[in-house]
Amino acid sequence: MGRHNVRAAMVRDFDGTFAIEEIEVDSPLGAEVLVEVRAAGLCHSDLHLASTNMGIPAPVLLGHEISGVVREVGDRVSDLTVGDHVLATLIQYCGRCADCLSGAGHRCKEGAQTLRAAGAAARIEQDGSAVTQMFGLGGFAELVLVHENQVVKIPREIPFAQAAVMACSTLTGAGAVFNCAKVAPGENVVILGAGGVGLNAINAARIAGANRIIAVDLAEDKLRLARRFGATHTVNASDQDPVEAVREISGGGVQHAFEMIGFPATSLQALRMTRTGGHAYLIGLHRPGSMLELDVMADVIGPQRVLHGLYMGSSAPRRDVPRYVDQYLSGALDLDALVANELSLDQINDGFAAMASGGGVARGVITSF
Repeated sequence: MGRHNVRAAMVRDFDGTFAIEEIEVDSPLGAEVLVEVRAAGLCHSDLHLASTNMGIPAPVLLGHEISGVVREVGDRVSDLTVGDHVLATLIQYCGRCADCLSGAGHRCKEGAQTLRAAGAAARIEQDGSAVTQMFGLGGFAELVLVHENQVVKIPREIPFAQAAVMACSTLTGAGAVFNCAKVAPGENVVILGAGGVGLNAINAARIAGANRIIAVDLAEDKLRLARRFGATHTVNASDQDPVEAVREISGGGVQHAFEMIGFPATSLQALRMTRTGGHAYLIGLHRPGSMLELDVMADVIGPQRVLHGLYMGSSAPRRDVPRYVDQYLSGALDLDALVANELSLDQINDGFAAMASGGGVARGVITSF
């Protein structure tokens, strides 16, 4: 027990780079769990936060897609024990509010209750000052200290890298298909953006029995990967009008369009790719202040379309992770191909640079600390 000196990848200047430094992680109190991190996925959301000064106090510890082994538990933890294999997610929920009690913990506005009270010792310190632990997680480190509500036990046969990807990429992408759209057999769908989250949505749409599964991207290597995950058709938006192409492939528009990129232009495209009565789902992170210029009559009221804003695939991790575990173990959910390469913590900047280059990298995962 006591504080632990560990290596971590820190953000200080919001210039998109990480510095490997030493921090101090406390031992768990109450409902907290100390996890030895065995894998941490590189998610585009982390790159976005590392590159954009959104007023978050620096230094910041990012990393929200992790798996590992429980090393210590607080005295109020009941469902987890030392040695358990787990994954941890960024969904912070109190477990007591109306949203949580109705099964919508992803909408919880009281997530701060999972953090330590004001005046308590900081979970993470550096040189005597508190470190910002993003999403109450901060997984780009050898150890992470997190509330038990954010931790899910997993079977030992699940590899750590694949489990880490499941903690965000799968919850978000597959969750959008299963929890929000509830894609039915025979329906047509389009996924804009064939990165890690988009590939999970494609895979989930195939599992759900969708008829035409259309992937849209600018990179041909990503579109090739999309076909491996279940896309029946692909559209390279760099050489054709993607809206016209999708409407032609789907015979007038899809029932469900998933925007994974976070741009106003592609969000409007997603809406316009749907048929009468169709649904568009905005999943990618937009920059603060982003605006959509809609022709309300032509884009929404006339065609009776619905625009949804989603967070983490409306997931309930302790409900959804066991389903994805079963799908992975049965071979239906392909997480092996999703892990594009495994890196060391010292290679984190190289991993994010590869992601930013737009190449056909599904997911880089840190597995050596």
